[in-house]
Amino acid sequence: MTFKSLLRASVACAAVTCATATLSLAGTSNAVAAEKISIMVGGYEKHIYLPAKLTEALGYFKDEGLEVELLNEPAGVDAEDQMLAGAVQGVVGFYDHCVDLQSKGKFAESVVQFSQAPGEVEMVSTKHPEIKSFADVKGKTLGVTGLGSSTNFLTQYLTIKSGVAQGDFNTIAIGAGDTFIKAMQTDQIQAGMTTEPTISRLIKAGDATVMVDMRTVDGTKAVLGGLYPAASFYMTTAYVDAHRDTVQKLANAFVKTLKFINTHSADEITDKMPKEFLVGDREGYVKALAAGKGMFTPDGVMPAGGPETVLAVLSGYSKNVKGKQIDLSKTYTTEFVKAAK
Repeated sequence: MTFKSLLRASVACAAVTCATATLSLAGTSNAVAAEKISIMVGGYEKHIYLPAKLTEALGYFKDEGLEVELLNEPAGVDAEDQMLAGAVQGVVGFYDHCVDLQSKGKFAESVVQFSQAPGEVEMVSTKHPEIKSFADVKGKTLGVTGLGSSTNFLTQYLTIKSGVAQGDFNTIAIGAGDTFIKAMQTDQIQAGMTTEPTISRLIKAGDATVMVDMRTVDGTKAVLGGLYPAASFYMTTAYVDAHRDTVQKLANAFVKTLKFINTHSADEITDKMPKEFLVGDREGYVKALAAGKGMFTPDGVMPAGGPETVLAVLSGYSKNVKGKQIDLSKTYTTEFVKAAK
């Protein structure tokens, strides 16, 4: 082999080695590219928080280059605490926590507004036909998911609005699903606020009836006087400001899911959900979802007038909020959902 031939071979070999190394590094880069995010959900088996698991099932997080871990917590107040402690980056819970937190000098904001109605119902035990409205709960024990949760916020407001003083009834934290049903069956509670699919399970078993229904927009307006933006994806303002690209990717994923909900039947949506969420009653799950999926926003945008309704409700009973100057514009943002791709 001549010197020139040897030189050409050496250069070619070096080029191949360089290209291989470049490809190897690119592969390594892609392998670690997925951003890891932890989100706490205040009960991801509940219909109201369905967008969380549905986004995961549809692969929309991965499409955005995100590795999202969904953690489950039965009560929204506990999910909020995890976020404030820095254990998770975001929460799927009720928007009203953002308003409540500001009254305590802490700032969080709804980034994607999932719903415009609470999806909640006050159920009354069939053992207590004397309870026909919140005015009848004096001396009774009412179940909520957690003390400081949104179900507790709404229970306090509606009871006091009905003329029953705060000290004349009790609220206890009983979670949702099986624990809520057992509390109703054993008369640990005489009434309580819960969501689907727990509502349908109680009705089917004959253990409880509906007293106040906030599963639909119209029902919510009748009870609370306006739209009540409830289920949302919220984060601390500090996190949103510091991680705008990541927040945009999360908004992209969730908005795509809301559009999926808006353009697909309850039956098609149910096909995407984990079978254990159906609790052995697919027909009942589909029926309840079909009746209630209108509570979801089509685009994640905060409904006009909604924050004002939430503030009015919290101001109606909460010493934390009543009389405080709350800047509602700092409790939500529409920037990311309006830019969603």
